[in-house]
Amino acid sequence: MRARGIFDRRYPEGKSDPAAITDITPEQLQRTFQTNIFSMFYLVQAARPHLKKGAAVVNCTSVTMYQGSGGLLDYSSTKGAITAFTRSLSENLIEDGIRVNAVAPGPIWTPLNPSGGAPPEKIEHFGESTPIGRAGQPNEVAPSFLFLACEDSSYMSGQTLHPNGGTIVNG
Repeated sequence: MRARGIFDRRYPEGKSDPAAITDITPEQLQRTFQTNIFSMFYLVQAARPHLKKGAAVVNCTSVTMYQGSGGLLDYSSTKGAITAFTRSLSENLIEDGIRVNAVAPGPIWTPLNPSGGAPPEKIEHFGESTPIGRAGQPNEVAPSFLFLACEDSSYMSGQTLHPNGGTIVNG
């Protein structure tokens, strides 16, 4: 097996599809959870003494939490954990006047895409399956984060925004 991309995806030699659940090693699963959810938990723990009334925590989850992703089992599982963390942390902090929300982007072009995050044949069609028919750009998702961080969203907590190219999700 060879490592691919920022999430260190593992592909069996000669295959363009991600590994089966039985091919995800304990080390890969641990690394993905450490990177995506454990670090978020520890960061909020460290920041908590500095968060005052009116503060906002904005987490990043993913459309894969709502749709699932057979090829990104470990990654999409962490995004589900982030969504649960966001909702639970909101309930935990709201009495102190601290809001907690999340953004669940769909496919967004970033400099990481062509660096090996997926096989080249998938990158060529990245985002085409969205109703809008293309991947989003970072400047199309950034306003969601800014909105949740500012006073304009002062009546929102425990919620998730979905800049995802028109994909309808429930949850």
